[in-house]
Amino acid sequence: MNVSPVSASSSPAGRTLGTPLGAHPTRVLFLGAGELGKEVTIELMRLGAWVCAADSYAGAPAQQVAHECRVLDMANAEQLRALFDEVRPDIIVPEVEAIATGELAAAAARGIQVVPSAEIAAICMDRERLRVIAHEELGLPTTPYRFAGSLEELRAGAAEVGYPCVVKPIMSSSGHGQSVVRSTDAIDAAWTEAQEGRRASGEGDVSRVIVEALAPLDYELTVLTVSSSAGIVTCAPIGQRQESGDYRESWQPAATDAGVLETAQSIARRAVEGLVAKATATGEHGWGVFGVELFVLTDGSVLFNEVSPRPHDTGMVTMISQRLSEFALHARAILGLPVTAGHVALSMPAGAVAASHAIVVSGDGEAEFANVPAALAEPDTDLRIFAKPEVHGHRRMAVALAIGSSADDARAKAARVADALDITVR
Repeated sequence: MNVSPVSASSSPAGRTLGTPLGAHPTRVLFLGAGELGKEVTIELMRLGAWVCAADSYAGAPAQQVAHECRVLDMANAEQLRALFDEVRPDIIVPEVEAIATGELAAAAARGIQVVPSAEIAAICMDRERLRVIAHEELGLPTTPYRFAGSLEELRAGAAEVGYPCVVKPIMSSSGHGQSVVRSTDAIDAAWTEAQEGRRASGEGDVSRVIVEALAPLDYELTVLTVSSSAGIVTCAPIGQRQESGDYRESWQPAATDAGVLETAQSIARRAVEGLVAKATATGEHGWGVFGVELFVLTDGSVLFNEVSPRPHDTGMVTMISQRLSEFALHARAILGLPVTAGHVALSMPAGAVAASHAIVVSGDGEAEFANVPAALAEPDTDLRIFAKPEVHGHRRMAVALAIGSSADDARAKAARVADALDITVR
């Protein structure tokens, strides 16, 4: 071990770790403090970074464990700029989509590291830019698509891609504002849903939309792909089940044909390589975890769908399946530490499969968990309670984890953990 005096620096090589309350900490600011950000916060603190977690409400999961927290409207450029000036971060980690991306670009121009980069954050928030880069620049296979800025253009685009089709606002996420359209009679309603159901519907502007052919989907995959100072590596593909655009179950490794898995990892790598090239062209690193979402069709072909420039909710399974979870990998990558194939390796016995099961709670009030000992009595199971302060309607509040002899076995074990919990909302 070599111990020597160093001076603080804005470059990753010169950053100091291990003195979060000292004179020269590495300061990390999270924009979004949900359950995924909470896990990355913990991993960063284990490596000696100082963390501030910001969100639109108080008591968010990551705020409960960070050194400091803030509450603000992160889509408000003035508030975001004031936050940057106050916190003086070395690294900014966007964890949600509703962010004033212009301020991220301004921060990057001042030498602050934006994760994975200000350019990538802006691209991945915009389905139009992302699809053009993925398909037209990188040559990745996708469903047929058109873009529209009016109801008339949407009608024409839908006629070109054919029915049934899917209509999505270009600046939303998690199924918000999305519609499946099976005939011309439903196009007008799809346009209305895209405008009123999207995340930024209150801003008053008209959202452009993407209309794409509804492919004969067999199943979906997520390939967690890590860009670090050591290059780009991919994790074992993750299978998943969704309801209404939100994840409910995931399992790793995905139980599918080896050729499909190889193709999925190749597409994911090419997608992230293309995005990282955009980052390096503007002088940024492009480091971090990317959740690349893929469609596998009934004929076995694999299509690129979207990419999340951060840890993915389906990747929560890695907390029990891999040597390092997606959260630990993200923390290492953004701090400039190398991530190699050995770091993303599965840590289960040969032939075993891990699963996660989202625990969605309905009600109005605080969610209290009981019967936890019984829920975790079965071997090779685990639980993460997110500690969100309240639920109003329905909300993902925890995740059950399990390892089994097959995907079905692991999924059943994780479901039993969830079912055994006694959850009261009051």
